Amino acid sequence: MSNRLERQLNFLIEVDKLKTVTRGTTLNDGSRRENSAEHSWHIALYALTMAEHAERPVRVERVIKMLLLHDVVEIDAGDNPIHGNHDPVEMEQLEQAAADRIFGLLPADQRDDYRSLWEEFEAAESDDAIFAKSLDRVQPVVANLESGGGSWHEYQVTHEQIERRVGVKVRRGFPKIWSLLKARIDDWFETEHR
Repeated sequence: MSNRLERQLNFLIEVDKLKTVTRGTTLNDGSRRENSAEHSWHIALYALTMAEHAERPVRVERVIKMLLLHDVVEIDAGDNPIHGNHDPVEMEQLEQAAADRIFGLLPADQRDDYRSLWEEFEAAESDDAIFAKSLDRVQPVVANLESGGGSWHEYQVTHEQIERRVGVKVRRGFPKIWSLLKARIDDWFETEHR
């Protein structure tokens, strides 16, 4: 086996571990928590299905690549839910080290390409990355709404937190979906706090 092929295979064997990273969000039916690989697949499908509604034109292939790669660092760093209690500086350090190690398993050209896409997603400055980040934030909202509040109960999430931590990012890249979801979110919080 060539060295290139062996490195690619070793990377794929390593990223299988993403299936073992349990997330804070449950499945839509609330039966269990999803894993990070399921989340990545699901938001890639969101991109494929909803790219036409992005605030600005996007290259759906690049968005899908970002979404498939964005959480591989969780193999080492773990999932840190947006409403969880963690140190963002420490998490960034852990994720950078994880990116070095995991993408470093690949041949240099793929390492650099994948790492660049991951960095672009994290920075959320390009149209592709802004839309990708929006989808990353939308999918857990949908899961929480579909599961009757899901992890929002556990994390004692407030309406203001949803707006500040999620809504702001989603509106940047996919305001139409936020408009659609906002009424459902408002209804859920109103019902919960009666």
